[in-house]
Amino acid sequence: ETDRALPSFYYLCQGATKVMVSSGFVLEEASFARALAAYPLATVSSNCLTPCRTLHSSPQLSHVKQTPQHTEEEVGAFTKLIEAMGFTGPLKYNKWKIKLAALRMYTCCVERINYDEFFEKCSLPDTLNSWFLVAQLHVWMCLVRMRQEGREGKYMCRYVVHSMWEDVDQRSKIMGIEAIDRKEATKVMTETFYAAIFGYDEGIVSDDSILAAALWRNLFNYQCEDPKQLELMVEYVRKQMQFIDALDGDDLLLTGEVKWRPLVEANAQSILKVATPTYNDTGL
Repeated sequence: ETDRALPSFYYLCQGATKVMVSSGFVLEEASFARALAAYPLATVSSNCLTPCRTLHSSPQLSHVKQTPQHTEEEVGAFTKLIEAMGFTGPLKYNKWKIKLAALRMYTCCVERINYDEFFEKCSLPDTLNSWFLVAQLHVWMCLVRMRQEGREGKYMCRYVVHSMWEDVDQRSKIMGIEAIDRKEATKVMTETFYAAIFGYDEGIVSDDSILAAALWRNLFNYQCEDPKQLELMVEYVRKQMQFIDALDGDDLLLTGEVKWRPLVEANAQSILKVATPTYNDTGL
């Protein structure tokens, strides 16, 4: 699992500047350093968590589709040169198709999630910030999955994140937030996002206590007093990542279609059969 869940953080560090320039915001180096310092690696006290479930070590899960290991493809000297200059080399699919798929994938993160249920089950206030914290969790899960798809997956990740910042900016405008306040809020959200994916990346390749600590810091903002809420979210992330990992990479690159398992379900050990998406010869 450690090798398959390639962390998204390291890619995003490299592409963060280009993404945020295109969305009207640049994260300064000092701000990024403060973001990391503000989210130190933490552990959760033993009285804050119930014993870890055996949800993801059960032999009943052995039939889940195993995604082949993706090896970094060999590229020519010219491709390496233009990518070092900030451009994107040739991809096996048209770039506009991948951009459309990235937009659809982000749309799945905001339109196919029952945010009211998350607010209720996790005792989160119904605010723009709470919406962003839940959205960024699902965006991060998509980034981890697409990071496994080589250069095309990295290219798609860039536009998923770009779509997120565009959406945040539009929602802020609709809410009537002044430009100065909007800029400051975007700065805070950006620092929160890149610090959060660092913690989530560590949590997904570690045990449940590390993942719970990341969720406690980032999703709950240190405010969770009910260990059952942490347990619920750890279970949700684990089963969701397992479900997304079973999706076909080429289908994701062409359609961007992601379905989410329910936050609460009767039998969390069951792995739903992944439906194969359909698309025509133009990738739509």
